[in-house]
Amino acid sequence: MRQRLRAPIVLPCDPDCSVLRDAVVDIEDDGRIGYVGPLADAPGDEPVTQLSGILVPGLVNTHAHTPMTVLRGMGGDLPLLRWLQEVIWPAEERLSASDMAAGMLLGSVEMLRAGVTTSVEMYFHLDKLAEAVLRTGGRAVLTGGIIEAPGFEVRSLIDDISKLIDVEGLRFGPGDRIEIGYGPHSAYTLTPEILTEVAAAAHDRDALMHIHVAEAALEDPVQRAEHGSVPKLLESLGFYGGRVIAAHCVHLSDEDISIFARHGVAVAHCPGSNAKLASGIARVRDLREAGVTVGIGTDGPASNDDLDLWEEVRLAAMLSRLSTMDASALVAPDVLLMATRHGAAAIGRDDIGAIEQGRWADLVHISTDAPAFAAGVDVPDAQLLSNVVWAAGARQVADVWVAGDKVVEDFETTRVDRAEAQALAGAVTQRLLAGG
Repeated sequence: MRQRLRAPIVLPCDPDCSVLRDAVVDIEDDGRIGYVGPLADAPGDEPVTQLSGILVPGLVNTHAHTPMTVLRGMGGDLPLLRWLQEVIWPAEERLSASDMAAGMLLGSVEMLRAGVTTSVEMYFHLDKLAEAVLRTGGRAVLTGGIIEAPGFEVRSLIDDISKLIDVEGLRFGPGDRIEIGYGPHSAYTLTPEILTEVAAAAHDRDALMHIHVAEAALEDPVQRAEHGSVPKLLESLGFYGGRVIAAHCVHLSDEDISIFARHGVAVAHCPGSNAKLASGIARVRDLREAGVTVGIGTDGPASNDDLDLWEEVRLAAMLSRLSTMDASALVAPDVLLMATRHGAAAIGRDDIGAIEQGRWADLVHISTDAPAFAAGVDVPDAQLLSNVVWAAGARQVADVWVAGDKVVEDFETTRVDRAEAQALAGAVTQRLLAGG
């Protein structure tokens, strides 16, 4: 059904990060946005749903391993490589497809309740993950994990992704909710030959490639010794040229940043997990100044340990300011756009991430009934944006729409019972703890 949402404030997340007052957003029958702007200029005479707060685009989580909700808290005080090798990879060997689906279901519920309407995933059993996301009504870019490790046959992983795209299409589901891509884990877990094969398959299908790069200083000594850096290695393999998003990118040189800028490689910045695992602080200001598109990600819920992108928005700004000793390094409009418009651009999408005509109606209603908005919304634009970014957060997300469908109403998901999702995921965790 066509809908018209009216709010005191609409933040369309256009390039200027404009603030629209007493504005409406029209949702067409197909779930796309038909009009956004002042009520006085709105076409037609649609029935109006009056909202009391602020409308923003659905947030885009550019790097996640959401099924790992079932592993949350395991090995939580270890550095990255020990955490992976001693705790996470052995536990993942014991996960079934249904276990992963249970983790994805709970994580999708968690993200929707935080206003995250799209997540970029790297994991396995994409068909089961897609079912879980479609059940909640969320949106996901599912990049199949590709890794050379016990229990995995790497070429089968590549072939399974290619077949899924060839049969189902690159995007499918109501409102194009599911997109499929390739998730080569990293240059330190895959050979150059495999990375070349993945790139060829992705380029042939215009599919996103989603890879970890330079997360920890000690993760890739062989690649650095032989090629200078992972970005240089990938360049030598012809890995770039299509849609590529590199996660973390903490330890990059000036030359590495130039390589990314030259090839249009985007970065998923994950400040929370980078801090928790003591991996370091990414050079976000330098990346942006070089012309690299930077989105924000949570990483997995076992390394963060939540899926709250609003928290990452604040951390991104604070850590950038701290690392540069410059309070203007990232300001409120910068990080809001990184979580929305720029996050969509980072994965090559121009149909999400902003409230604009023709894009999918992925919308978040922020309640202003909170101390964060004690003065209301009748404050200067800069102060309003500051309150949204620094003071509000996930706890103020009241309602969420994906492709025009209401998937969160009055702070709870509409399609999945949260208690049921928590129980399913919790049973998996308890079985793992019991050695099963």
